[in-house]
Amino acid sequence: MLSYKRSVRVAELIQKEIARIIQELKSPDIGFVTVTGVKLTDDLLDARIFYSVMGSAQEIERTKSIVEDSSQHIRWELGSRLNLRRTPTLTFTFDDTPERAAHVFELLEKIKEEDSCLDSKAVPRTKKKKKR
Repeated sequence: MLSYKRSVRVAELIQKEIARIIQELKSPDIGFVTVTGVKLTDDLLDARIFYSVMGSAQEIERTKSIVEDSSQHIRWELGSRLNLRRTPTLTFTFDDTPERAAHVFELLEKIKEEDSCLDSKAVPRTKKKKKR
């Protein structure tokens, strides 16, 4: 017997299928989309789909509008591919976690560079001899 809830297992299945459906969308303006997660209610009726987009700010905005405009089509495709009693209502939420993580890493690298510059400019300390 599996030790985790059915909603978690169904959420993983929904994540995989929605990723495939978005890849199959026939829009030339859609950017590189990654479905980062699905949060599904315990009654399996509502699903929040988290996705991220790689690209410029314009590509991100175009992709957001395409995904949101295609939400009914994506839900219909999901219902036809999965054997669920009721297809959950989909809410798409843009996930900017990868961008924020990249920004944090950039800041950490800058701090590391500044520390190494300060260490190289620092005057070496001489050790004082202890009096006995």
